[in-house]
Amino acid sequence: MIVMKFGGTSVGSPERMKHVATLMTRSGEPTFVVLSAMSGTTNSLVDISDYLYKKNPDGANDVINATEKKYLGHVEELYSSAEWKEKTRQFLGEEFDYLRTFTKDLFTSFEEKSIVAQGEVMSTNMMVNYLQEQGVDAILLNALDFMRTDKNGEPDTQYIKEKLQDQMAQHPGHQVYITQGFICRNAYGEVDNLQRGGSDYTASLVGAALEADEIQIWTDIDGMHNNDPRVVDHTEAVHQLNFEEAAELAYFGAKILHPTCIQPAKYAGIPVRLLNTMDPDAEGTIIDNVVMRGHIKAVAAKDNIIAVKIKSSRMLLATGFLRKVFEIFESFQTPIDMVCTSEVGVSVSIDNGSHLSDIVNELKKYGTVTVDTNMCIICVVGDLDWSNLGFETLATEAMKDIPVRMISYGGSNYNISFLIKEVDKKRALQNLSDKLFG
Repeated sequence: MIVMKFGGTSVGSPERMKHVATLMTRSGEPTFVVLSAMSGTTNSLVDISDYLYKKNPDGANDVINATEKKYLGHVEELYSSAEWKEKTRQFLGEEFDYLRTFTKDLFTSFEEKSIVAQGEVMSTNMMVNYLQEQGVDAILLNALDFMRTDKNGEPDTQYIKEKLQDQMAQHPGHQVYITQGFICRNAYGEVDNLQRGGSDYTASLVGAALEADEIQIWTDIDGMHNNDPRVVDHTEAVHQLNFEEAAELAYFGAKILHPTCIQPAKYAGIPVRLLNTMDPDAEGTIIDNVVMRGHIKAVAAKDNIIAVKIKSSRMLLATGFLRKVFEIFESFQTPIDMVCTSEVGVSVSIDNGSHLSDIVNELKKYGTVTVDTNMCIICVVGDLDWSNLGFETLATEAMKDIPVRMISYGGSNYNISFLIKEVDKKRALQNLSDKLFG
């Protein structure tokens, strides 16, 4: 079985939903489909919640009414028969009446998560109705019946596998199975969401639970590119990445994929293919456990980076200095991206400056602190094992005219990273493309 995930832009209009429906069925094989909410819907639901937090039910009702009107317009475009139009209008009426019930009671974060979940509930029901109208043997499986997180907020993979396989056993033989992405229940049975990776995470968890042949992530771009197409000319889709390379690119700026969402597929050994709904015949990018030796695959950039340097001659050869530094960042729940050390100091980079002043105040107890803002991490990804003679030289030669604040190499076999000023980002990315792929 193939698991397919379609994001909000892929199902953003009736026309696109019809197109996606053809992709679900064109192979003729059984497919399991994960859908996001229609684009713009989640934002509207968040707006409703925001009005309710501010105790403004009239504002919430205005957004509810406008969203309902928009959806009823979609019904007229999506369905051709009066029967399915009426069935879907009745379903949507119940959905929006449900949203209106929140304007009358106490509103907390628990209610907000229930409201935000309705975007996926609406898109999946509308798609199943459309497929059934077209004569496709499609069935909807409610993600809330099998998708759950544990007390740490992490997916409860054993529970997901057992419950999902039970659902499949109860409903065998259908051509298309559809479920909601992003939403789940938490360990206490409350409606919640997967947060990181959203619907992509759902697809990966479903694929691992079903031991699928392949997981397909359909977006509006033909796979991961070898550089940022918004900044660099003549980029190309990378045809193959291993899971480690894909995670590095995702973490350092390739927005097409969240770095954690493919972990279940990686551990299950299931390939993930990134495909383009606008160009379904394009090869896209396959992500698997295969390592292609001797290849540099891609470059990515991560903006809004802050560099922090702590220098202290008192700490020369002193044990415990690094531990104290890292504990300060940990106490303020601020992850570190890059680390460079010397005998008398350490430089780190972070992408979250919300606790920067507190962190700096604590670090000043141990040394002189320097902060550089408006920085950018440039990450070169591929087979960068230290035994590959000259590979790191190719990257550093491309950066010879760019002022570099930090370099990180050797922490992984798959990347070398440079910390530079954001104003030099475009020039650095273009130089690397010309040198590595030109």
